[in-house]
Amino acid sequence: MSSPELDVVEFLLTAAIYTENHDLDERDLPPRYRRVFWEDGEVERPLTTTTNTAAAATGVERPWEAVSGLMFTDRDDFSGKIEFTDRGMAESWLKERLSEEQLLGNPTLAYAFGEELGVDYEAAREQNRPIHADRVWIDSLLEEMFDEDEEEMLDLVDVRAPEEIEMTLDDLVLTADQENEIHKVVKAIEHRDYLAEIGLREIGKLLFVGPPGTGKTSVARALAQDLDLPFVEVKLSMITSQYLGETAKNVDKTFEVAKRLSPCILFMDEFDFVAKTRSSDEHAAIKRAVNTLLKSIDEISLIQDDVLLIGATNHPDQLDAAAWRRFDEIVNFPKPDRNMRADILRIVTRRMDVDDFDPDELAEATEGLTGSDLRLVLREAVLDALTENRTTLTQEDLLDAIEDFEERDNLKNMDMIEGDADALVAGGSDSPSHDHDHD
Repeated sequence: MSSPELDVVEFLLTAAIYTENHDLDERDLPPRYRRVFWEDGEVERPLTTTTNTAAAATGVERPWEAVSGLMFTDRDDFSGKIEFTDRGMAESWLKERLSEEQLLGNPTLAYAFGEELGVDYEAAREQNRPIHADRVWIDSLLEEMFDEDEEEMLDLVDVRAPEEIEMTLDDLVLTADQENEIHKVVKAIEHRDYLAEIGLREIGKLLFVGPPGTGKTSVARALAQDLDLPFVEVKLSMITSQYLGETAKNVDKTFEVAKRLSPCILFMDEFDFVAKTRSSDEHAAIKRAVNTLLKSIDEISLIQDDVLLIGATNHPDQLDAAAWRRFDEIVNFPKPDRNMRADILRIVTRRMDVDDFDPDELAEATEGLTGSDLRLVLREAVLDALTENRTTLTQEDLLDAIEDFEERDNLKNMDMIEGDADALVAGGSDSPSHDHDHD
């Protein structure tokens, strides 16, 4: 069982073992330690164990106080360095208290003590999050790629580390087809070498299609979290931004970012923008950018570049043949049926206290609502209960929230605001349908 005392001793011993053994690399350090010692694109030896680095790596506010009562620790008052007075005693103390799970979570310690304690070092290393999934690694690479004059490029892409994505696939309700396609992609990633060997390279380009709020973005992000892959998100309409300069050049740069961050997921939202641009009278520079985009999609590969490309569109009817043929798999994201809505409600309310909770009744009352809509309904129910100083909800609270949501949604479908014949109401016939966060 973890304790401040145990956490600090583990940190001190890990740093000492890693410093001494040059066979170990960054993949052998737990991510919480890597983050502290990462500098200029690497972890440099020796790892200095001060009160500051110990606090940052362990989350223990006063690390010296946590271990000052142990017979084998000491601190230099001037430098703040914490070290062992008796390394052997420290090792014995730690080995008696570390669980197998904790040892598996620290490849450096598994390297030193795994054979003695029955824990496989390679298994611990394999389980440890890879360095390319760390925020510090991503930031150092982006800093290397872009100088001050190119910082505007980062307005085009949103790069997230897996650790920054809170949602996992277990938090989502998927159709059988969605689960099947994700399973195939995971297998393709696991067996990239084999696929390259047999010459099967046209794989790993998915197009997610479906109405807003049906989980396209959420699934892509959750997949990145589950697979420990950086997530590079691009909204294609952004390439028309006046701040982005040469649009075709920036499209090239987007794919360069993905290739440098590989293995990663490159998620291209609003893919219908491609077809709309190709069939319109847009500026020639924008059309060149779209042609560059299509060419870049042709040239990027999961097998060769370790980049999984996912496009998403709310308007598949606007895509032309040139857009469709860029993808080897089309994944449909329909509005959830009754059973899916009930499952979504069960998942979203897992940490809520709801009296007389009946998700099947709620599912029956929410025909036509998306997963995003259901989350909004629950949010409103919680906020309404808080106004009455309640943290326990009732089934009636949820039914009332559904009714209120539908009333607000109906207002969006009004064609005109009374008294102004030309003013369109959001969600009317000439405006985009509502998209409640992350489709």
